[in-house]
Amino acid sequence: CFPLGRRVQSSKLGPTPPRLLSEEEYRVQGEVETQKALAELRNVCRSPEFSAWSTVSRIQSPKRFADFVGGASHVTPNEVSAHEREYGLARLGIDEQLFEEDEDDDDEEEEENVYDSFAG
Repeated sequence: CFPLGRRVQSSKLGPTPPRLLSEEEYRVQGEVETQKALAELRNVCRSPEFSAWSTVSRIQSPKRFADFVGGASHVTPNEVSAHEREYGLARLGIDEQLFEEDEDDDDEEEEENVYDSFAG
């Protein structure tokens, strides 16, 4: 009787929300899913039904595409460096500095408002 009552009670509460991922879990899942999708794309490009000539005629770098289908990386070292500069750990330090400056500015404004209210 007790387990049945518990099932009825939990069904009234509705579904439980999904657990949110930590930053590390999110990063790892992104890497895993990207690698799976890239492998799937390579397989499609290697299949007999794939129209390689029509695809190659529409892309800017046919050699890079052929290298990718052959197993090479989908990004160049220059693209990796540019991504790291824009989104990497160095960028996090810059963002932290910007937020710290904003917080300092907010603190100064609050102090000015407090002084203004005493003067008025």
